[in-house]
Amino acid sequence: MQRVCVFAGSNAGLQPKYGETAEWLGKELTDRGIDLVYGGSKMGLMGRVANTVLEQGGKAIGVMPTGLFRSEIVHTELTEFHEVPGMHERKAKMGELSDAFIALPGGYGTLEEVMEVVSWGQLGIHNKPIGLLNINGYYDPLVQMIKNGVDSGFIPATHAQLLICESKPDRLITLLQDYQPPAPTNKWSEL
Repeated sequence: MQRVCVFAGSNAGLQPKYGETAEWLGKELTDRGIDLVYGGSKMGLMGRVANTVLEQGGKAIGVMPTGLFRSEIVHTELTEFHEVPGMHERKAKMGELSDAFIALPGGYGTLEEVMEVVSWGQLGIHNKPIGLLNINGYYDPLVQMIKNGVDSGFIPATHAQLLICESKPDRLITLLQDYQPPAPTNKWSEL
């Protein structure tokens, strides 16, 4: 695993633990020689993880649509920066550059990004590991929703394994490095 895409809030959130864990994640990535791929902002949790990677001598690669430069405040000290026309291209480029995905806490954008890569994994578009960094139980409701989807017959039980949930960055990265995709499963129960 050479590069990990981190989805994260462009805000810091209300709990100091969010920022502290984002920095811990940045340090863990750098200690393991793993490059960061992310949305390119210097704000919020996005900025905290990127700044830590850079301060530790690691590589931080940003991808941002031109139209977001002002609102997300582009990080100008990155190792590499990719300007793209729109959000679809942003997500495609981040996926292309990455070997795995981690979601820190975030808002609608973070949730949308992680659910898209899970959907791509379910459809076999990629076999890359996907982790939720579940700081202070932030992702507990999402994990419960996925369990509800399995229990209600909308998600095959083996596809619940597409998301790895862990509260500690070091443990999560190890789980992603050891990840084995679930055996192919027919997604459509009526076939």
